Amino acid sequence: MTVFARIAAVAAFALSTVAPAQPVVMRISHQVPPAHHMTKLLEGFAADVKSRTQGGVEVQLFGSEQLAKAAENFPQVARGTIEAAMSVNFQWGTTIPEMSATLIPYAMGDLERIKRFPTSEARKFLDGKLAQRGVHSVAWLYITRQTIVTSGKKPIVAPGDFKGVKIRGLNSMTDQGLAAAGAAPSAMPGSEVYQALQSGVLDAGLTDVSAAYSRKYYEVQKFGTVGPVFTIYFHMYANPAWWAKLKPEHRQAIEAAAAKAESDAIVLTEATAEAAVRDLKAKGMTLSVQSPQEQAAWRAVMEQPVREVFLKSAPEGGPKILELLGRI
Repeated sequence: MTVFARIAAVAAFALSTVAPAQPVVMRISHQVPPAHHMTKLLEGFAADVKSRTQGGVEVQLFGSEQLAKAAENFPQVARGTIEAAMSVNFQWGTTIPEMSATLIPYAMGDLERIKRFPTSEARKFLDGKLAQRGVHSVAWLYITRQTIVTSGKKPIVAPGDFKGVKIRGLNSMTDQGLAAAGAAPSAMPGSEVYQALQSGVLDAGLTDVSAAYSRKYYEVQKFGTVGPVFTIYFHMYANPAWWAKLKPEHRQAIEAAAAKAESDAIVLTEATAEAAVRDLKAKGMTLSVQSPQEQAAWRAVMEQPVREVFLKSAPEGGPKILELLGRI
């Protein structure tokens, strides 16, 4: 064997023994359980990223607060302890109060506007707020617009039906609307509502229609009124330093997969809500889906008090995000 042949053989052997490149890991922390429809969305996102990057990026999902509690997701991602996380938009609270704009009653309940949100100036404005707080926005996954108000003794259909009713609230901002209708809201985690309804601590529940079914409200409540009161998103964000180190083609692949997930979320969320309405009826609940006139009646009572609290909480960016949402 010639010297050149030996060199070529050694080089070939060396190349054959080099370990394949390890994929970039993208851990995503979130709070929802396996049965939640967002889990299905994220599983599709993970598979899509793997396909688009040819295995170069591996998305690892950690639901049910396995990696961090919901309130810890933002600081963990900002510090770089976790690559990415999902948060409900209003969980930013006073940190980014503008994120709660979609909780103003009926402000974003129209499906066509929801479809346009991912490419809107409103989304870009909120992404900028996220960047100022040290995280990079990746995706906005629409998760619900169909709120259900449940009750045990009589249906809550007209605003006057709220008078004196002890109801589960969401937060200090949205509870202003319930209080304006005469209810006595009490904010509590979703996991505690069933027992509160069962024991009589609460007269009425308030939640996403899909959650009402999965949490078996039909066992302790007879009536339900469904309407597009609050629109809620789970949004995905990543550590900026980690994001900047990605290969450009990997960033583009993740962005493409994120855009697909945003579109898929609309279809899946609407189908899940429709199924929940059917399933609750099948379990014996009497449901009323709000007519346009009923929506207008609730909105007339609830919207302004919540809007006023929102603007007080976000004096700088609040008017701007409401203007941008109104343009969608």
